[in-house]
Amino acid sequence: MPELILVDKQYQEHIALITINRPKELNALNLQVMSEIRDALKELDDDDSVRVVILTGNERAFAAGADIKQMAGKSAVDMLLIDQFTTWDQIRKTKKPIIAAVSGFALGGGCELCMTCDMIIASETAQFGQPEIKIGVMPGAGGTQRLPRAVGKAKAMEMVLTGRFISADEALQAGLINKVVPVDSYMTEAVRLAQSIAVQSPIAVQLAKESVLKAYEMPLQESLAFERKNFYMLFATEDQKEGMSAFVEKRKPDFKGR
Repeated sequence: MPELILVDKQYQEHIALITINRPKELNALNLQVMSEIRDALKELDDDDSVRVVILTGNERAFAAGADIKQMAGKSAVDMLLIDQFTTWDQIRKTKKPIIAAVSGFALGGGCELCMTCDMIIASETAQFGQPEIKIGVMPGAGGTQRLPRAVGKAKAMEMVLTGRFISADEALQAGLINKVVPVDSYMTEAVRLAQSIAVQSPIAVQLAKESVLKAYEMPLQESLAFERKNFYMLFATEDQKEGMSAFVEKRKPDFKGR
């Protein structure tokens, strides 16, 4: 059983909730937390009753960064042998969509974990940043790669080289997050977004997510070919037949994930 996260497989119909649960440490991400998140996502990926996952912390902090105490005395060889970023790679391979519900601090590894998710709903108190430069290092879990893709080179460079935090409103304007809402409704809004995805065909959602991610990894012609392959593949599903029949018959589709 996980010790540093809480997992609710049926938080809502077809929606699972993972809550980082280290409130005294502002949900700092140590090796155990990341391993538990990885294992939970793998289990939820294999559970046909789950179609969308929400990842959250608490109102004060989504995750205020990595657990510096765990790294401070390590050598370069130590870090290489620990190979902590393999866990992050495995999290990124989750097939089902992940929504980060963020309030308070999302800094360092916390900001990187948000960007590893597929969508971000933030409360008005959310703050995003990559302050690693202030302790003599740099982002190592995707901050220098995903942040420029989200907010552009200039703002990413400023955030990474100065360690400046940005507010939820600035993050929204920059394209880092999907929506800003009051603190008392950020979880409600994340659930609303999850519900709008959960009613779609699970297979189509997973292949569409995969195709969008490929847009960041491949040249345009290759990613277009990848998209086309996934599009054609969906015509082998029962959900495609149900969806198109429902459209023609002017009724709501009943997707089964087959």
